[in-house]
Amino acid sequence: MKTKYKKFLRMALFILGGALLGYGYYYFFGCDGSCAITSSPYRSMLYVAVIGALVALISEKEDKQCNT
Repeated sequence: MKTKYKKFLRMALFILGGALLGYGYYYFFGCDGSCAITSSPYRSMLYVAVIGALVALISEKEDKQCNT
């Protein structure tokens, strides 16, 4: 039970961190409408949140148990 909670919390933190980074990117570097991703704060946040979720999934360690 505890490991499921940690996995959920880790994924949520990566997604939230990605969304915050996406908004920061929009705020500091976003364009006025010619860019598909950075022209809207919602698209930018969603895009980087998905990237954060993918990074969380890729960097997750697998629990291996030996059956000896």
